[in-house]
Amino acid sequence: MDESLADLRQELLALLCRDAYRAGDFTLSSGQKSQYYINCKPVTLSARGAYLVGRLFLEQLAPEAVAVAGLTLGADPLVVAVSVLSNLAGQDRAALIVRKEAKGHGTMSFIEGPPLPQGAVVTVLEDVITTGGSALKAVGRLQEAGYVVNEVLGIVDRQGGGAAAFAAQGIPLRSLFQISDLEAYLNRT
Repeated sequence: MDESLADLRQELLALLCRDAYRAGDFTLSSGQKSQYYINCKPVTLSARGAYLVGRLFLEQLAPEAVAVAGLTLGADPLVVAVSVLSNLAGQDRAALIVRKEAKGHGTMSFIEGPPLPQGAVVTVLEDVITTGGSALKAVGRLQEAGYVVNEVLGIVDRQGGGAAAFAAQGIPLRSLFQISDLEAYLNRT
């Protein structure tokens, strides 16, 4: 793991621009219309992309965070990548997956993953943040389960109000990239 974080970040930016960013007319999950769409899954579900995201997020995690979590499906590869890389780094942070709906059988749980004590500090991960709705749903479920959400980390912040929504809940948002970073890269290439 001798690669510089700046080099890893630049490589991830290139992958996002090549494989995740699309121009056109789109309706986002928030219902908003957009002239571009960012689907991080082709990046986060690739071996190299998962590694890059995992490394960069792991470097951002606060020491008190014992787990990472996110709303299924977009956050699934993120939490697994961070958890696996944390183990390799001797940190052993758990991965939690928050369901959109309670499991319809068995435990009827909203959260999948290893059990954590009440009050455990969890960082929520998200691929693309626009209004923050998906991550806020995960935050709510985690808080209902007795966990403390210390912050939200995103890959790309579309700067569509998500930061304000998290701030209103007293939860900081940090992102690896702003949409302006992707636009600047695309304009250079």
